[in-house]
Amino acid sequence: MVFEGSSSAISHTGKVRSNNQDSGYAGANLFAVADGMGGHAGGDVASTIAIQQLEQLDQAFASTDDAQASLQAATTTAANHLIRAAKEQPELAGLGTTVSAIIMVDDHAVIGHIGDSRIYLYRDDELTQITADHTFVQRLVDSGRITPEEARYHPRRSVLMRVLSDMDNDPELDMFVMPTLPGDRWLLCSDGLSGVVDEAHILKAMRMSLPPGRTADNLLKQALDGGAPDNVTIVLVEVGGLHPLSSGTATIVGAASTPSGVLIPAARAARTSWLHPVRQAANDPSHFEPAADYLEELIEEDRRRAKRRRIGWIAALLVVILALTGAGFLAYNWTQTRYFVGADEDSVVIFQGVQQNIGPISLSTEIEDTGILLANLPPYQRSSVERTITARSLADAMAIVDRLRAGEVAVTGETPSPTPTPTPEGASDGTDGGGA
Repeated sequence: MVFEGSSSAISHTGKVRSNNQDSGYAGANLFAVADGMGGHAGGDVASTIAIQQLEQLDQAFASTDDAQASLQAATTTAANHLIRAAKEQPELAGLGTTVSAIIMVDDHAVIGHIGDSRIYLYRDDELTQITADHTFVQRLVDSGRITPEEARYHPRRSVLMRVLSDMDNDPELDMFVMPTLPGDRWLLCSDGLSGVVDEAHILKAMRMSLPPGRTADNLLKQALDGGAPDNVTIVLVEVGGLHPLSSGTATIVGAASTPSGVLIPAARAARTSWLHPVRQAANDPSHFEPAADYLEELIEEDRRRAKRRRIGWIAALLVVILALTGAGFLAYNWTQTRYFVGADEDSVVIFQGVQQNIGPISLSTEIEDTGILLANLPPYQRSSVERTITARSLADAMAIVDRLRAGEVAVTGETPSPTPTPTPEGASDGTDGGGA
């Protein structure tokens, strides 16, 4: 069954690269993106070989199983062609390419993926990343060692762990099948888009419900406005829905669209100036596939970086603790310049500090029990003492006590003996402690 819907494919060199090593394909049933790697010549050769092999799959398959088997076989054949190309032309050694492809089979999408190009699904006003990047930093994200935002700017974000290359004749693809619904939009793109334009802005472009071609143009413009340090390739597929198919002719873009034997002059590299600087986006420099010993070095480097990050967090935590401790000490010292008159069981007491407590920590201490019994005070004075009476100073507290003592005399008719002035905690009582 031929897929019913509309699609668009577009590819751009970007503002920094001198040639386009990406390739894209949008046909009747097949949609694919390949992001080449391996130098000025190797990258475009690799992505072209991959698209040429996948192009043969643009047909109606009887089942999703047949489509999966054919997709695996095509990528394996492409890998063998890469190996042969590197042997015949030693200057191409190290060439490789990512591959992200969809084959539409009835109401299902057969997906094959290797590398760090991406496939997104826009459905029910939500954007979901369907594929997982085969990169070193994605492993760090999966293990919880860094966040997805940190991965966008990680110094090793360009290191690929799996790729279609001249080093492996049996590539391991992520292969799975997903159902499609009318109105679904599938976005296939190289990291020239996903590394510059975040998902929030991709989602905003999708929500505009423009035809696939205009939506792809919108996304490309955002990538170019963001600096576009790498090639940008976009294939957008809309299932059924709002925009009918305008042409049944397959669209090939990027390196694979160049006829064999035709040389394309390198584009002039962007020049920087203080008026128009070339902004470095998250996916610069270009990706590459490392050797095994290099990965060990990266893991060790990441451990050192994680250790430095932990040390930084610990140092920051210590600074915060010291600041809080200092602030607490100053606040406690201030409370000890305050006084109040309150009740202790059955008598009136002068306290130094404030009435509040911090959990089990009391912010006040008793400095004198005046000997005035609460039972001997008039009701209004007894109520005030039980609620505590704030004093501005020790002298003010003594004046409050004198007033309470007068109230006691009024009730009992007895003249109590005067009490000595209390000495605040930590102050001298005027004696030297020596003999007469």
